[in-house]
Amino acid sequence: MTPQQRPARSRLRLACVAVIVAASAALASGPGFAAGAGVVRVADPPSPTPTASAAQTPAAAPQAPTAVIGPVAAEPKKDVPAFGAYLDYGARGVDRIAELSRWLGGADLRVGHTYLPGDRWSNIEGTPGFLGAWADWRRERDDRMFVLNVPMLERNEDRVSDAEVRLLLRQGAAGAFDHHFRALAERLVELKVPDTVIALGWEMNGATYTHRCGPDPEAWKKYWNRIVTTMRSVPGQKFRFDFTPNRGRDAVPWTECYPGDDTVDIIGMDTYDQPRGMSFDEQVKEPYGLQEHVNFAKSHGKPISYPEWGLFRNGDNAEYMRRMLAWMDEYKPVYNTVTDYCPHGVWQCADNPESSAVYRSVLSGRTDQPKPTPTPVEPTTPPNCSPLDLGDWVEYWLGGKLCLRFDWFSRNR
Repeated sequence: MTPQQRPARSRLRLACVAVIVAASAALASGPGFAAGAGVVRVADPPSPTPTASAAQTPAAAPQAPTAVIGPVAAEPKKDVPAFGAYLDYGARGVDRIAELSRWLGGADLRVGHTYLPGDRWSNIEGTPGFLGAWADWRRERDDRMFVLNVPMLERNEDRVSDAEVRLLLRQGAAGAFDHHFRALAERLVELKVPDTVIALGWEMNGATYTHRCGPDPEAWKKYWNRIVTTMRSVPGQKFRFDFTPNRGRDAVPWTECYPGDDTVDIIGMDTYDQPRGMSFDEQVKEPYGLQEHVNFAKSHGKPISYPEWGLFRNGDNAEYMRRMLAWMDEYKPVYNTVTDYCPHGVWQCADNPESSAVYRSVLSGRTDQPKPTPTPVEPTTPPNCSPLDLGDWVEYWLGGKLCLRFDWFSRNR
């Protein structure tokens, strides 16, 4: 409090004392009526409200209450989208979830996200040592979600030629690789994570992965359907399959790769702040961009997700971060996980301090728990009673507004 505020507060305290002396007898008989002075209390004082800290919050005169604060009523639990981050492949990624939560002021990170290595079939089958830590984390709470990116082919990042990809997709569509995906499904059920979200063959519309769609879209779709059917045939499974292209057209339009509503549970999108110079509005409006993704999912009756998103070609772009977070708040994906390493990230990457500050300010402390909301009760003013305007501080010390009854003289004759 500044020195300039002290004299004014002293005068208010004196006024308060004077009024209290004048009204004490009236208030002593109860909150409703004044026996002698005709003073009635209109509203009770507000309950104390916690603040950030005395050092952070400047002192100010409390506002006089105009309504009684009644019983606290919890809002109905809202469907707050689950969120998390990709933090590392293995056990370190699990450990870092708690660390990121602390950095975000205790925010509830309900999504764990990792990728199966696509180098060989034995890893695509999900070795127990790799999946165990993630399964343990998922089972600790019923409301957590485990997202697992699953390659559709081995040698997934070996730049296999289009001709060989075409051949492999056709073999997969004919059932040559069914046993690998059955083994994965059985392993996930054994680990007691049968409700894993499977981001199968992600970014299929690009040119990076061997499991890309472009060389033969029809064979790709048949192969996807074969994998899903195989994994769903395993007893005890509750998998959800997430069809997740790159934002934009990329190598082929992602709509040409869509395998059908029967085998897709979620329509996702991997979206990064690229290409260089493209604004967020352009990312929304471009062909096969953010708006088309939302519209396509709605037309197919499917929820959306953002398994990968973050910064990229435009550097530390706080505007992108604000807009993307607002976009997800508006369209409520089933989940989102920011890719948290350089150049994309906000916590493990020191290259993006402005975007990091935006991310932290928006998501800090965010949970899906219902927030208590005070139930307002309209104040009751007795008849023939005129409210007195005594100022904020006086009313605060008195415990509410007072009013003067017009009939006090006749009531006490």
